[in-house]
Amino acid sequence: MVETLSAKDARRIALAAQGFARPRPANPDRRRLLSTIESLGVVQIDSVNVVSRSHYLPLFSRLGAYDRSLLEAMAWGKTPDLAEYWAHEASLTPLSTHPLLRWRMQDALDGVGVWKNVAAFLRSHADFLDQALAAVAERGPLAASELELGAKGEGGWWGWSEGKRAMECLFWTGRLTTATRRNSFERVYGLPEKVLPKAITETPTPSRAEACRELLKISARAMGVATERDLRDYFRLGVTDARDGVAALVGDGTLIPVAVKGWEQPAYLWPQARRPRAVKTAALLSPFDNLIWFRERTERMFGVRVRLEIYTPAHKRTHGYYVLPFLQDEAITARVDLKADRKAGKLLVLAAHAEPDADDATAERLAGELALMASWLGLSGVEVRPTGDLAPKLGSIIRVAA
Repeated sequence: MVETLSAKDARRIALAAQGFARPRPANPDRRRLLSTIESLGVVQIDSVNVVSRSHYLPLFSRLGAYDRSLLEAMAWGKTPDLAEYWAHEASLTPLSTHPLLRWRMQDALDGVGVWKNVAAFLRSHADFLDQALAAVAERGPLAASELELGAKGEGGWWGWSEGKRAMECLFWTGRLTTATRRNSFERVYGLPEKVLPKAITETPTPSRAEACRELLKISARAMGVATERDLRDYFRLGVTDARDGVAALVGDGTLIPVAVKGWEQPAYLWPQARRPRAVKTAALLSPFDNLIWFRERTERMFGVRVRLEIYTPAHKRTHGYYVLPFLQDEAITARVDLKADRKAGKLLVLAAHAEPDADDATAERLAGELALMASWLGLSGVEVRPTGDLAPKLGSIIRVAA
């Protein structure tokens, strides 16, 4: 018999799997940061810095105020714990995941699917790419701006120069990796054998099927309970890769088929997933947070339609430019459009909107998280603009607290 879970139980399992059922540590250290990232499996990178670059935020949401330099050292220091590659999108993953993505590097080399432009560039600029690779081998890690090769950007591929295109193609195919980042988050490219630990570069390459099964296991553990589409999206796997992988994992007992009330599709349970009776938490969520990045799953689990409005014209936006949903216990109860005004030293709440699950405590608990975020970002306080139905109450609480 297939077990049936209530929607509430499924949501609690998912929240626990994502790290929201544990109390925040007093002083999160490097080990705690790494264990959190290992539990999540992957952290998406995004360069938008309106509040903070997105990869810093999932750890703040789960651990509270932590030293961001720890994450930078883990990702781009001399002895990294993380590797950078195209996992969900551009992402950081534990080092052990890097070999599981070599099939994607091969897809880029072969021009499969979305990688066709990469393969075309590789074919048409073979000598140029050899020169770029030789420059990194001779001079050590280089940014594309330091590569004195090729024409400047003229519009194609986001206006990239030929040097930048070359470095990115070499990165996507695995012949280069990210050694560090500097200045305005500029990627510096290095040879994998010089950047990554020997134990990783010498790991035998798994077959595509084996790698996808391992990625699905990471996804299932990180989500607790999920549909095949949920599992597929976590590492952006193909339909066939995900379908075959899930079938294999069900067949060997790694995943347990379940039904979730209200979910139209079959679901799969990670056998070791925690099943808390209740989840008590408060967290501001990056729009790229693992919990909500697959919008179909977010709406199914929380009854909230989350959309990224950065590319929507200002007059057509519903909630704002860089909007962070507020997770209050087991519900998304509010959304705030935030901006870090570093010159004025304020975290600006440009708009604050309540969701149907908001209650009398929402504004006060949200105010507490905003104050914590402002302090973590090195800002002196929070300022609420009078936009949105939650703004008056939120602003009043913050003014009193100040």
